[in-house]
Formats: sequence, C-alpha cells, structure tokens
Amino acid sequence: MNITARRAAGFCLLLMLALLGNATWVQAYKADTYDHMQGNRRPQIVRYQEPRGDILVADQSITGSTRTTSDLAYGRSYTDGPLYAPVTGYASQLYGSSLIEGVEDDLLAGTDPLLGAWPVLTAITRKRNPGGHVATTIRPAAQRAAFAGLANTGNKGAVAAIDPTTGAILALVSTPSYDPGRLAGAGKATQRSWAALDGDPDRPMLNRALRETYPPGSTFKVVTAAAALASGTVDGADTPTASPDPYPLPETHTQLGNEASGCRDATLRYALTVSCNTVFAKLGVDMGADVMRRQAKAFGFDDTKLRIPVAVAESPFPKQPDRPQTALSSIGQFDTRATPLQMAMVAAGVANDGEVMKPYLVDRLTRSDGSTVQRTERRTLTRAVTAPIARQLQQMMQAVVTEGTGGNAKIDGVVVGGKTGTAQHGENNRAVPYAWFIAYAKPTPDAKPAVAVAVVVEDGAALRTDITGGGLAAPIAKAVMAAVLAR
Repeated sequence: MNITARRAAGFCLLLMLALLGNATWVQAYKADTYDHMQGNRRPQIVRYQEPRGDILVADQSITGSTRTTSDLAYGRSYTDGPLYAPVTGYASQLYGSSLIEGVEDDLLAGTDPLLGAWPVLTAITRKRNPGGHVATTIRPAAQRAAFAGLANTGNKGAVAAIDPTTGAILALVSTPSYDPGRLAGAGKATQRSWAALDGDPDRPMLNRALRETYPPGSTFKVVTAAAALASGTVDGADTPTASPDPYPLPETHTQLGNEASGCRDATLRYALTVSCNTVFAKLGVDMGADVMRRQAKAFGFDDTKLRIPVAVAESPFPKQPDRPQTALSSIGQFDTRATPLQMAMVAAGVANDGEVMKPYLVDRLTRSDGSTVQRTERRTLTRAVTAPIARQLQQMMQAVVTEGTGGNAKIDGVVVGGKTGTAQHGENNRAVPYAWFIAYAKPTPDAKPAVAVAVVVEDGAALRTDITGGGLAAPIAKAVMAAVLAR
C-alpha cells in the first residue's frame, strides 16, 4: 500500500474514532443534559406514549391512563381524586408531577432500570418497559373516615394515622383537597385549572399533613412529660410537682394561667389529664431548653431528611430560646411547630413502648405483572424513651380519655390514649386557635397498638370559645381509629 493510501486510511480511521467518540459523548455523557433542555419535547412525548403504571390502595388501582388525540398519547386519570390527592399528588403533562407521582415517576413511566430483567443492562440501553405499580400502605376505610370527618367540620385541616408497630401510614388526608385529574392534560382547560388552584387562598394543593407545620399546643405536653420522667426531674407520674398557679414566666411580668382547676402542685398524671399549662411550662424551664430539645428530637423533631419516600417538612423545636420562651415552647407555643405526621409519630412512639418506627407510605414497588421489585423494610427511626417510661405515659394518656379532656375519643371495649390541644397563634395570640388531638388505640390492654393518629383542624370562622381539640378533633380521631380496628 502506497503512502497516499495509508494516509487516507489513517485519516478515515481518525474520522471514525472521532465519530464514535462524539456519539459516546452525546449518548452516554450528555444525554441527561439534552433530555432536560428547554424546548425539547421528546422526553415528554416518550413518557406519555404508553399508559402509566398505577398507584394502588389495598391492591386496587386509584389511578389510570386515558387515550388522548395529541402527541402526548396518554393522560392521567384518578379514582376518588380529592380523597387520595394527598397521597398520589398529580402527574401533569404541563406542570410535572408531585408526591408519589413525582417520587416514583420513573417506575410509573416504565423508565426505571428496576423494571427490567437485567437492571444494569436496562440502565445502559435505556430500554422502556411497561410502567410499574406503586402499592401504598393506605387503608381505604381509615382514609374515608378521616376525609369525611374533616369535611363535616367545614374547615381546613389534616389527619395522619400510623401503625405504631411498623410505621406504615394508614391514612393521610388534607382539606380542602382538589382533583388531580384537572391538571393531567396539556390544554387550555388544564391551564385554567392550575391558575384557579394555584391562586386559591385556601391552598388546596398544599399537603397539610406532610408539608404544613402548626404550633402543636397542649399535645406537645406529652413530649414535655416524657422529658420530665426521662431526666428524673419528676420521680413518677403520681409525684406532686412544685408548681404555682398562676406561674410567673421567668424574667417577665406575665402570669401564665390554666383553663382547668387544681393545677397547683399537681401530679404529672393530673396535669396531663386536665392539661395544666403551669405545670409543663415550669417543668420546661426547670429542665432547660437543651433537655427539651433532645427529647423532642428523640421523637423526630428537627429532622430535615425524613422521607416516606415523599419529603416531609421539618418539625422544629426552637434553637436558642430564653427561659420564658422555653416555658412557652414546652406547652407547644412560641416557635415550636409540628406537622400532623410528626405528632402522629409522638403518639405512635408512646404506644409502641418508646420506639418510634420510621413512617412509610409505599409498601412495595412492582412490575406491570405484579411481581415485586422492591419492598419497604420496617426499621426503627429513634428510641424516644425507655419502655417503663412509655408505659407511664400510656397510663397518663389513657386517663386523658377516661377522665379528662379527651372523652370524645372513647371507643367502647377499646383502650384509647390521647391528648387534646388548642394552639394559639397570630399576633398576640388573637387568631382563632387550631384544634389538635393525638391518640392511639389497641383492642385490648395486652394487645399491640393498632393505630396512632393526629388531627389538626384550622377554623377561620367559628367562635374562639368553640375551638377545642376535644370538641372538634377528637371525634375525627375516634372515627379513624374505629375504622382501623374494625378490620
């Protein structure tokens, strides 16, 4: 071969290597960048060219796919959309996806390598499989009871219910709700629906159970009682406390009072039963902010990384409160804030002998044929208190229901422990309070707890004197617990 031919062959080889290198660069290294370039509709067309996998409740589909006439061939549909919106979120051809629809988008769309027989090979070839399914932990009866209970109040609010022994989320409701199906398409009607929902002052697309934090009010006294027992500040539930009534907040001229009587030097059991502010505020100051923060954290507060797998808002305990702020924080006021899920975790931890299980909403992920590709493992999140202390707290919470402010949560023949809360907020605490109730239930004294629940009811219309956790929130908690126990 003469020199000219060799040079030509070498140049052709160089061009071929450059072509192969560029193809590798574009397809392997730059593919994700090009996929997400503004104006590139190809990924969206591919994502909606086949039916999407379904989200399941009690192994029944609560989602579907509907054929369209556009190049985005299949749109999302929902069964009982407003009921399950705080669980599913939305999958929109215009506005993306949220909650489970967002977190498990790749599996539902069929692009997750887990769906292939050989996941590594599937990831390399980017082969599209039929969309997989997401099986949730939600109990339909509990979900409906929570939704109906909040609807009957006519107010904004949220409910979270957990299996204390596993962490499985049994109900997750937020009101007002919305129909995710209104956001599924890509036309003018979808744009109008988005604008209406996004501009609604009641924020129906906000998941109040997971993403809104409220002052927990007197429900937080369970955490303060746990800290008092665990730190040895109080010898036991029936030991009198050195508590004045009213209690002068340290370094101020403010006198903190009580709605109930008999709070002077009350025992911890009596103080929780009738909800004495003075006892728990003083205990918080006596223990100090650091002790209170550690105990709150042991129940799950201050966790910025909680995923169920949907992200959950942090429930903060104040970072550096002074003494009067510590007093108010210890009764669930000042800057103490919690999601309903967090307060359900408090009740669940007490019910489960002090062990707080990691909450989870997805039981398993499956292929389109139902074969499981991944199952959620149950695991402990924290150890809040020892079992003996947890049992003292259980007895105290049960007294709240049998003798105190939580009587509306009684269920005949069932052991129920609870705590009411009426959380002040707004400038100078003049806004209408939030009504709280947290509780757990078990069928017999010796049985494992079946459910723990937290209910918060916002009320912008009712008279201030009509707002109590025992009056508004406790009946909803009772209905949810009864629905779980009925199974």
